[in-house]
Amino acid sequence: MKNRLYYDPKVNPNIFNEIKKEKDFIGYYDLPLQDITYLSRLDKFNQKHIVVVGIGGSSLGTKAVDTFLSYQDRAKKLHFIETTDPITIKQVLRNVDMEDALFLIVSKSGGTIETIAAFKYILSFKELNNKDFIFITDLDSPLYKLGKEYQIETFEIAKNVGGRFSVLSAVGLVPLYLMGYRVKELLRGAKKIKDEFFHEGKKTKDILLKKASFYAEHMVHYNINALFSYSELFRDFNAWYVQLWAESLGKKQENSELNVGLTPVGLIGPTDQHSFLQLIVEGPKDKTVTFIKIKDFKDNTKVPNTTIKELENLDIVNGVKFETLINMQADSIIENLKNRQVPLDVIEIEEPNIYYLGQLFFYYELLTALTGKMLGVNTYNQPGVEEGKIILKEKLTNHTKKGK
Repeated sequence: MKNRLYYDPKVNPNIFNEIKKEKDFIGYYDLPLQDITYLSRLDKFNQKHIVVVGIGGSSLGTKAVDTFLSYQDRAKKLHFIETTDPITIKQVLRNVDMEDALFLIVSKSGGTIETIAAFKYILSFKELNNKDFIFITDLDSPLYKLGKEYQIETFEIAKNVGGRFSVLSAVGLVPLYLMGYRVKELLRGAKKIKDEFFHEGKKTKDILLKKASFYAEHMVHYNINALFSYSELFRDFNAWYVQLWAESLGKKQENSELNVGLTPVGLIGPTDQHSFLQLIVEGPKDKTVTFIKIKDFKDNTKVPNTTIKELENLDIVNGVKFETLINMQADSIIENLKNRQVPLDVIEIEEPNIYYLGQLFFYYELLTALTGKMLGVNTYNQPGVEEGKIILKEKLTNHTKKGK
């Protein structure tokens, strides 16, 4: 993975040492080195339909991997119920063979309302048993206790691993292992970035420190961060990034009442060249842009050498590989934005495989942690989200009382 920055900010020299201290008690830093022999407990399950019931950090990372590897032939099908939208829930379940399905109920707290509501719906036609259900939750949560009572295979999420930082924990590894994905390679990719940042030289560390420094220093001016990913394979990775960035950085500063944050936007090239790009180019100069490119798509599909009447001037694309075309499109936009002095950087991965996705996951987790430190926020809580949950429970309680 290569990363090129087209800006050179001053770096706060103390932040790296603060992150080194933080990794002693924040759990996501240890996940690339975890012992994954616990996954062998899954070998007794052979259902072809894997249904992840979870929301936010309980599903987004897993979905990002599955979408990124969607070009691969797979013997199993992965489904996601991550909403309370009744139409979507029924649409998802219509595509599931209930006699050949394994349901993964994923909730760190063990009491996520959206997840438990969907779980209750599934139990209306599927009896709870230890052959068709797996739980992934915190130790001693209500869901954990239910699993023990019914002897359901239950995987623990460490207390010090936040939901949006949990893709490399059992939250992501259990469904990905069941799907046959190479989870060791996912962790190996994450470990490479971790090692480069903490141990092996300065390039990755310097780049991440510079990016975080720039974002924090220019938070007021450049308060929107656009991730412009040039492949449809990144669509759900972008969604994972949006949650990670928004929920981690949109806070009150710890030592003041100042509200801070950086608004994330996920874009897909070339699709969004025909929509959001106009706003970047000629709209307010309040955005930084990170481009993600794939160097080698491992696909030689070319534009046919065909001439279409009245469109002869577009024969310039004849014989061009589509992977060459999409990267030319990215490079053209990059050059245009550089000329307009838009703050940007470019990440390029070698090819679309799980190893490089592991690198991207850990890269963005580190970048988020660094930026949070520089903004002076608690990167790992979400009090704004919790307020809404409290109000929802009050409304549900009142609704139930009225119903009676």
